[in-house]
Amino acid sequence: MPHTDRATPVLLLGPLLRHVDPVSATVWVEVDRPCEVTVLDRRARTFSVAGHHYALVVVEELEPGSVTPYEVHLEGVRVWPPAESQFPPSRIRTPGGPGPFRLAFGSCRYASPVTVQESEGIPPDALDLYAKRIAAQPEDRWPDALVLLGDQVYADELTEQTRSLLGRLRDRRTERRSPDDQVADFEEYTRLYYESWQDPQVRWLLSTIPSSMIFDDHEMIDDWNTSAAWRATASQQPWWHGRITGGLVSYWVYQHLGNLSPDELAANKTWQAIQDLRADDPTRDAGPMLTEMAELADAEPATIRWSYVRHWGDIRLIMVDTRAGRVLEEQHRRMLDEDEFAWVEAAMRRAVDEGVEHLVLGTSLPWLLPHAIHNLERWNETLNVRHHGRLRGRLAEKVRQGADLEHWSAFGHSFERLGAALTAIARGEHGRAPATALVLSGDVHHAYAAELVQPTGLEARVHQLTVSPLHNQAPHPIRVGFTIGWSRAARRWTERLARWVEAEPTGLEWDKKAGPYFGNQIGELVLSGREARFLLSVSEKGDEDLRQVLDEPLSDA
Repeated sequence: MPHTDRATPVLLLGPLLRHVDPVSATVWVEVDRPCEVTVLDRRARTFSVAGHHYALVVVEELEPGSVTPYEVHLEGVRVWPPAESQFPPSRIRTPGGPGPFRLAFGSCRYASPVTVQESEGIPPDALDLYAKRIAAQPEDRWPDALVLLGDQVYADELTEQTRSLLGRLRDRRTERRSPDDQVADFEEYTRLYYESWQDPQVRWLLSTIPSSMIFDDHEMIDDWNTSAAWRATASQQPWWHGRITGGLVSYWVYQHLGNLSPDELAANKTWQAIQDLRADDPTRDAGPMLTEMAELADAEPATIRWSYVRHWGDIRLIMVDTRAGRVLEEQHRRMLDEDEFAWVEAAMRRAVDEGVEHLVLGTSLPWLLPHAIHNLERWNETLNVRHHGRLRGRLAEKVRQGADLEHWSAFGHSFERLGAALTAIARGEHGRAPATALVLSGDVHHAYAAELVQPTGLEARVHQLTVSPLHNQAPHPIRVGFTIGWSRAARRWTERLARWVEAEPTGLEWDKKAGPYFGNQIGELVLSGREARFLLSVSEKGDEDLRQVLDEPLSDA
């Protein structure tokens, strides 16, 4: 978005309040030209990527448990909050204060409601309604953190408004393009973030509630890295290089950079290289450097770790990348490679060593699915492995891609390894067990709560909490399929199907505690000491406000 000749720079996106710990915070912005950005007397110069300008301001020396209102200044001129804002002032609240810790979470937000046509039939945006709800509440009831579990933008499902805009842009270009209803490169990805994050309600929410983000497939393309066969086909498309590099660069700039703590920023080679580049010439383009990073990350996933950890007192969030780092060789399929999984397990053990009360894993894809869906994924993976390269294997691959059989249970070794890691924590094998071990997920366009009930003798309660979408819809077949997926009849039938192909059975057992719920939705955890509760609020067509439909206890406290 080119800048004008105004004397004062323009704030295009943000501020986004990102990493917050007891003594520091980071604030991310996009502006229309190179400039100096100031937040609470901390200054940062912008860096440039393909004609776009960003800054990440690190605010330090905060007090634990404090609340600090803030403004954003560009070249000394206040640009946030807007003079006409109807929302409370943006502020930084650091962990350590009194009262329960509240964590809001969800996934799958298809654009802003102002750009979605009414004919699409999508219910009201749960994130918009949530922002309006908390803005009207006392500040001590605001969430302490917002966890977004994938599909913050949809690169492969464009609104009519964005499609029309990109069509006009493409008329001025001659290189090979992506399909008409999908984005092609970094420049087009920026339009998706403008479309989604300029929404006034969400803009205020992201300015005042610290957010943690991870990608899922639609940030790149539906079914991203489902299998080696999928990847071989996608990589042959003439537009794929622009898509994957543009997607990874935009994710790094708009989402991943804010996931990092000040210490992680200081150790991050890419970020430090950008600082060196900016020191030499503040206007020099970091795009080529980031494109090279993205190419390497796609070709050799171990060169970058998208997973990260959040420390919130006696609560620990481990956010796990379940897309970019997959091992896709059919005989050795893994959701995470060996080094990444070992890193996750070590982070879980450290959390226990440090005495956390609640261990939270964020993974865009659910670990515990409806039993029938789990059995189908085990059946399908078994066929793919056993008949790889032959007719039955090719047919099984078509089923896998057509039915989106690509969750944790479609990577059987990884499913069991995560189960073993969680049950070891829950048994107290690495020290005093936390009160809960919670797996937060999205993706599947409905909400449910499930609890691990086998093996027995666990000192911590282990739950799968799935909330999706924030702003999209579940087509009727999905509603029917996932409702049937929890039924005993469907479970028995799919268990026979899995046994027929001699799929490896699991020793884990889980029960559905609540759901399925449909509509747009947002979940909340309320954590206090060893007590934990799960709240779910939903909006359906015609609703003007969120309706709370669930208040589920998760702990024995």
